[in-house]
Amino acid sequence: MGKGIVKRWVLKYLSVTVLFLVLLIFGAAFAVRAYYYNGVKVHLKELGDAAQQSYTLYEQNGNADVWVEEYFSDIEKKESIDVAASNESGEVIADIGSTESSELESAAIVYGSDSPDESSYRTDSLSTGEKVMSYSAAVRKESGNIAYLLRYSRPLTEVDNKVMIAILVLAAAAVLLLASFVIPCLLFMNTIVKPVRELRATAHRIAQGDYETRVDKMYDDEIGELADSINHMAEEIKASDSMKNDFISSVSHELRTPLTAIKGWAETMSVGEPDSATMSKGFGIIINESERLTGMVEELLDFSRIQSGRMILAMDKTDLLAELGEAVYMLKERAVKENKHLVYDEPEMLSPVLADKNRLRQVFINIIDNALKYTPVGGVIGINVSQSDDMIKVVVSDTGCGIAEKDLPRIKEKFYKANKTVRGSGIGLAVADEIMTMHKGSLEIESKEDVGTTVTISIPVLDRDDEEILKS
Repeated sequence: MGKGIVKRWVLKYLSVTVLFLVLLIFGAAFAVRAYYYNGVKVHLKELGDAAQQSYTLYEQNGNADVWVEEYFSDIEKKESIDVAASNESGEVIADIGSTESSELESAAIVYGSDSPDESSYRTDSLSTGEKVMSYSAAVRKESGNIAYLLRYSRPLTEVDNKVMIAILVLAAAAVLLLASFVIPCLLFMNTIVKPVRELRATAHRIAQGDYETRVDKMYDDEIGELADSINHMAEEIKASDSMKNDFISSVSHELRTPLTAIKGWAETMSVGEPDSATMSKGFGIIINESERLTGMVEELLDFSRIQSGRMILAMDKTDLLAELGEAVYMLKERAVKENKHLVYDEPEMLSPVLADKNRLRQVFINIIDNALKYTPVGGVIGINVSQSDDMIKVVVSDTGCGIAEKDLPRIKEKFYKANKTVRGSGIGLAVADEIMTMHKGSLEIESKEDVGTTVTISIPVLDRDDEEILKS
């Protein structure tokens, strides 16, 4: 992971930065070279202009004939450059300096012009390898005719050395700039790569089943938040795995109990010739336990359908009171047998709802069945229904053992059982809650330990939009 991040950073960002600096150095090198070379050109042109002014003064004073000799004598004292003069025929009549005129190919004759431009300048490489810049200028009489052609030549060794020094300084500055960028970036990336490697290793251990492993939180930033998330995920997976194991154990026990009863009574009824009372009792137990098994299997299938998104509701205009009344009727006899009071305060009329009547009845049965399970002998289970605006609420309350405050937030989680002493798979409430969510309703639970539990089922009434959907 770390190598991948560093490699991607080098390829995408560092390479672009290096390329930019290289182009910047080349551009700066050309600019510096042009600056220094232009300085040489300006200097040579100033000499040419000064020569023209000097000749004009000599001509005005009638001393034009001696101008060349005196000018060359004077410039030799002042300038360390090569100067050659030729007459209008191209014959070199004066030459000072170390550069041979033949090596410059009489530049004054070839490149002389009325006004200086780029063609007046020339750069040559001598046999010694030295580069020389030459400038040709015409010295004119007052009549406008050419008196002399001058060629000024200046070696570029010193200038090239200055250019090279400037380039080296720029390169050194670029290297320092790159180092000042790369080193902090690498150090910063290490603060990301190292925690990411640890996160990856921890996630791998968690995937292998080590739910006790945790990530050390190094920084209080996004990486730190990710570490907290992975640690929380490990805790949740550990809790979920524990609940799953408890669920498997609970379901196994729940399945074994009725199967044992069915097997036992089947064996009893198959031995000898049992009397009618034994047969009747045996068949009754087998039927009851079979129904219990069927209910558990259906509950598990419903949970599986919900988890895989395969549960489909057959939505239709439904009389909620009819489904609730049927659920109460189905459990009324059981309440009497268990000596518990099931009190249902049925209203006269309610608005219809858009629901799957079988699933809605399933929710009512599940909630009332739970209330009967956790209510002791002599206890009361009360059922109240009310309508407020566009919402119908069914409230089922009991005087049972209640739910501990620490268990209440998780009571609707799959596999979670707050009271493991009471039979059940631990997924009934999760299924009921999901069914109500699919009906755009809700299932809320309030409870106090040793006082009782109140479950509020809310579902919206049928509105015009729902009716239009049913018509279509």
